[in-house]
Amino acid sequence: MKQGKCPKCGSVNIYSAEDLPLKSGPFGSNSIPISLTAMAALDNYVCVDCGLVESYVAEEYMLKKISQKWKSVNDTADQKD
Repeated sequence: MKQGKCPKCGSVNIYSAEDLPLKSGPFGSNSIPISLTAMAALDNYVCVDCGLVESYVAEEYMLKKISQKWKSVNDTADQKD
């Protein structure tokens, strides 16, 4: 949806707000926890035709922190089919 088209319904009526209040920080409503002391702000994209929402980590450097702190879903040692 970052490119302006909904992958679910094909609509181009996509909206995003990058300047939301409370986007990050200890009380951020538009963020995800990475650790006890780190929060990653999110950029959200919404299709106003079907309601699909996609979220992306706003700051690229936080992706490395996520890869260091979170468990991979592709970890074959713990994967069950």
